[in-house]
Amino acid sequence: MKRTAPPLMRWQPVPFTKVSIEDAFWRPRLETLNEVTIKACLAQCEATGRISNFAKAGGRMEGPFEGIYFNDSDVYKVLEGVAYLLMSNRDSELEAETDRIIDFIASAQEPDGYLCTYFTLAAPDKKWTDMEKHEMYNGGHLIEAAVAYYEATGKRKLLDAACRLADHYDRVFGPGKRHWVEGHEEIELALVKLYRVTHEERYWKLALWLLEERGHGYGQGEIWEKEEWGPAYCQDDVPVRDIERVTGHAVRAMYLYTAMADVVHASGDPAYVEALHRVWAHTVERNMYVTGGIGPSRHNEGFTRDYDLPNETAYCETCAAIAMAFWNHRMNLLFGDARYADVVEREMYNGALAGISLSGDKFFYVNPLASKGDHHRVEWFGTSCCPTNLVRYLPSIGQYAYARTGDGLAVNQFLNGEAEFAIGDGLNVKLSQKTNYPWDGRIELTVHPERAANFAVRLRVPGWCRGYRLEVCGAPISGAEALTDRGYLVLDRRWSPGDSVVLELDMPVEAVRARAEVEADRGRIAIQRGPIVYCVEQADNPDLTYDAFALSAREPLIVRHRPELLGGVTVLMGRAEDGKPCLLVPYYAWDNREKGFMQVWIREAEDRNLYVY
Repeated sequence: MKRTAPPLMRWQPVPFTKVSIEDAFWRPRLETLNEVTIKACLAQCEATGRISNFAKAGGRMEGPFEGIYFNDSDVYKVLEGVAYLLMSNRDSELEAETDRIIDFIASAQEPDGYLCTYFTLAAPDKKWTDMEKHEMYNGGHLIEAAVAYYEATGKRKLLDAACRLADHYDRVFGPGKRHWVEGHEEIELALVKLYRVTHEERYWKLALWLLEERGHGYGQGEIWEKEEWGPAYCQDDVPVRDIERVTGHAVRAMYLYTAMADVVHASGDPAYVEALHRVWAHTVERNMYVTGGIGPSRHNEGFTRDYDLPNETAYCETCAAIAMAFWNHRMNLLFGDARYADVVEREMYNGALAGISLSGDKFFYVNPLASKGDHHRVEWFGTSCCPTNLVRYLPSIGQYAYARTGDGLAVNQFLNGEAEFAIGDGLNVKLSQKTNYPWDGRIELTVHPERAANFAVRLRVPGWCRGYRLEVCGAPISGAEALTDRGYLVLDRRWSPGDSVVLELDMPVEAVRARAEVEADRGRIAIQRGPIVYCVEQADNPDLTYDAFALSAREPLIVRHRPELLGGVTVLMGRAEDGKPCLLVPYYAWDNREKGFMQVWIREAEDRNLYVY
């Protein structure tokens, strides 16, 4: 049956700089990021030669290129994360260190604007000969870092370098010039960001041209020559507007779809809309794990066939989960549909968050849904895209909380704190949230418009929620009275300063079954409460043996908050089929204690009709 695409809404984002986060779940993580993670990643970039490569390329040091040809990107991503932290806390020491690194980067830029230290130092005669060598991928991350640092500090040195680099691309590539299909997408979405800060339309138009290059046989390089990968690996098998299904490398695919959504949002041209809806349905309905993880295969870091979702060998790269949040956030802004914010939430509390330890200095690249006890976080990787991606993703999570709609505002994520933004014809509104989410489903909102005014407040009802209660200014609103639209409760009324809303989401423990087509999960259940997916970890269950126990969907699980455990978590307690006690903890928190097994999908003790994920 042909799907009917919803109309374009083109909601506007609310920058995370306008959102303060003060809740007990996210605030400690952001503090750890600032105090531990940023410093650890900067130290690793220094120790591995990633930073000194720029000094060498700029003639400030002697020596050869160190590392892998895409290592520049890790430095850029860390600087982007630094910029986001500086937006809320202007740390002069951190800013001075960043300026030092930016001086190295600027010195490495060649007179024509080209900037990629691998080619400057190791292969100057091979520039633009292999589309797999990440030249524009590196450049895209430079652009994102430059935009962020300019917005954080007002300093233009890195932004000017980014503009010179983008101008170089624009001179060499485009209509009537050279063809180019970048092997690893990223430049396309970065150019849209550069357009938004500079208002130079040629930047987003170059992004559009790069998208349109795909699927026409222009790709050349190592990937295209590998029979087992070929053009589909980097989404070059069909023109982007003809995409039907997700293929190839998971991160590359998500960056592509993010860029497609960005171009639609920037231009208003709906040419990619049908393709975006087709590929979203194919990704989420057939190729996404219950944790939000995507890309089951280590071989191609990506997709294989529909419903191929093994647990112990699941690849589920952390970067792919983060990229899913990027893409679904854009889809939510484009179409005003809560199901996209549901996916963002799934990544926030499960797939992406699992990638970093509670201590903030160890990471997962691969995120399996089962382990016999031999998979653990480490401090760094040879390819360290995941730690550096977390550094820029986590401090910007506030951007997912709200959106400005055509008639008011939407509340997409539930975070304790405040936000300020203008809606309509410049009406300034402050919105405060008080909640203990994700452990509790009660959300208290206070709306503070600068004056009494009519506008709509949309509240997302998560897809996992089966029931809710709603009050406005102390008066209960029945289900019959509440207007719903694409997963939102719509409160369209005259708001006065101090008006209150209370939304209470039912948050029972859910036993979840996969679709029958998922062979790895037949006869198994996963446990979810609210947005949190749970797992069984050996540290809490010394009497259980890996995959030798079963849970009944009828077994009641006791919900208990343990503030002293794993940074403060709500645990679930029950009994396995043989009567042995069983305790479940959030999936994101596993492997933060002693080594041992872990399982998300648990053998089911008896059959029962359950909610199908």
